[in-house]
Amino acid sequence: MLTTEDRRILKQSWDKVSSIQEELGCESLTRMFVVYPTSKTYFPHFDLSPGSANIRGHGKKVMKALEDALNNLDHIHENLAELSNLHAYNLRVDPVNFRLLGRCIQVSLATHLKSDFNAQTYAAWDKFLSCVGDVLAEKYR
Repeated sequence: MLTTEDRRILKQSWDKVSSIQEELGCESLTRMFVVYPTSKTYFPHFDLSPGSANIRGHGKKVMKALEDALNNLDHIHENLAELSNLHAYNLRVDPVNFRLLGRCIQVSLATHLKSDFNAQTYAAWDKFLSCVGDVLAEKYR
């Protein structure tokens, strides 16, 4: 569970990168498609070339969902319920991909936050993104 200090760190680090959400999302998805190419199977209708309009648009949606989750940590299950349903019942995305994307998001955050992405920041984001992945995977059980 996220501590008060984790929440403070998440908010502080998010405030530093929130203005570049679309860029973060695009970088994270591009990284996922390069490092974990099997994740491409869920996007057959997308132009998956780096920086494409499809990747930028979807990356922006991902980051907006994370921002909403960050702003509603006490109600994260309710906040992500619609996305959980969509991914489980309509898109049928393998929940492993939530963790893979989380790793890619952390790398993108680290590249932008630089020295501000220290061990405590990493740990807070790791907990948060694990929680998001768990919530999104709930409907698969």
